[in-house]
Amino acid sequence: MNPGRCAACKYLRRRCPRDCIFSPYFPPTNPHRFSCVHRIFGASNVGKMLQQLPVHLRTEAAETLYYEAQCRIENPVYGCVGIITQLHEQINDAEKELARAQAQIAVHRHDPHLQPKQQQQEEFQVEASEPAAITDSSWLEQNEFDSSALLSPLDSTWFL
Repeated sequence: MNPGRCAACKYLRRRCPRDCIFSPYFPPTNPHRFSCVHRIFGASNVGKMLQQLPVHLRTEAAETLYYEAQCRIENPVYGCVGIITQLHEQINDAEKELARAQAQIAVHRHDPHLQPKQQQQEEFQVEASEPAAITDSSWLEQNEFDSSALLSPLDSTWFL
């Protein structure tokens, strides 16, 4: 075998020309990289995509194609969209938990029945799973507290 051939040309069993579109992005030391991309997108399509892009964007495009192909091989139904969905749900859950904690802290700070020492202890022992017990709705109107995060978390339908 010719050691100068890129992974794509080795995989396709062809001679690697000097101006090979694949050689900068699919080195001969990592043949698995091209085989994943070829399996999902095909060599012709990858070559066309890379040729249509400006030279400074091709490296990032090759990385993205490889990542998408790898995710699609691991999870044929959802691919990287499944990972994005999971991460979006984690962000959504964390935002809800943060809003609950902020609401509880705000309630405890403005409750006149709590002793100052008790108030400090309870601020550090806030449990995120307990919803805040706000009985007077005018309290939220009088105090500066953004309750919109509690009522309308991020819309998770953007990717469906």
